[in-house]
Amino acid sequence: MIKINDLTFFYNKNNPIFSNINLNVKMGNIYGLLGENGVGKTTLLRLICGLLFPNSGNCKTFDADTKKRTPSMLEKIYYLPEVFNPQPIKPNEYANIYGKLYPNFSYKNFTEYLQIFSIDTKKKMKEFSYGQQKKTMIAFALACKTPLLLMDEPTNGLDIPSKTIFRQLISNLLNENTTFIISTHQVKDLENMIDPIIILEQNQILLNNSVAEITNKLQFVIEQQPSNDALYCEQTNNGYLCVKPNNNNVKTPLNIEALFNTAIKNKEYFMNNFLYLCINK
Repeated sequence: MIKINDLTFFYNKNNPIFSNINLNVKMGNIYGLLGENGVGKTTLLRLICGLLFPNSGNCKTFDADTKKRTPSMLEKIYYLPEVFNPQPIKPNEYANIYGKLYPNFSYKNFTEYLQIFSIDTKKKMKEFSYGQQKKTMIAFALACKTPLLLMDEPTNGLDIPSKTIFRQLISNLLNENTTFIISTHQVKDLENMIDPIIILEQNQILLNNSVAEITNKLQFVIEQQPSNDALYCEQTNNGYLCVKPNNNNVKTPLNIEALFNTAIKNKEYFMNNFLYLCINK
């Protein structure tokens, strides 16, 4: 569905964001896009939906070159940015104007999602709090029913009950013909739903693998003292949370924060042990 080949992109030629990266994304998954500040998570989302163009290489979404921005491609993608300008109109007016851009948009579902999020539809969107604006735009994004939905930090600004609703709605909408790519720093908000996981690092992709592939190769265990083969450890109230090679083929629950910290501190290990899996997907 998304194929990125030897893509290079830069705002400043002397400081490229991506250099010859390759990435494949398949239908029917909720991808988690992780990375430190400034590594290009938002840039990658904007390249995928055709808001930015590669300096070299190519990016194809639904077999269409994204820089051509064909209507048949654009109507299949919705991109929800982290920051947006709220309109001085009511949610239903917004839906009547912009819903027409998406063939599968459901006004009924939009109204339903607004009710679930407890949005006052009599007020103008510009009068909403940031959290209410975010929930309104999430409701609109989901109601568009696009095969590909790109979301940049969607849980920022949401209270705890709204995060729960968000997870439930996303899980209910996932099917074999739908893909979500969610860029987030709030991994605890999405830990039990994102799979596969993409980790970006400067000029490279360290990981693009399923949870099963990750836990086949790594263990996440609590130890009283860190073992010598641990790739990463952090102290907790119960001992040390350690990430280590899964040499005994015992699967353990994934800890995404620990996985991310392990990847950043062991880039060569991840390139050697996971990169070939990414390339062969």
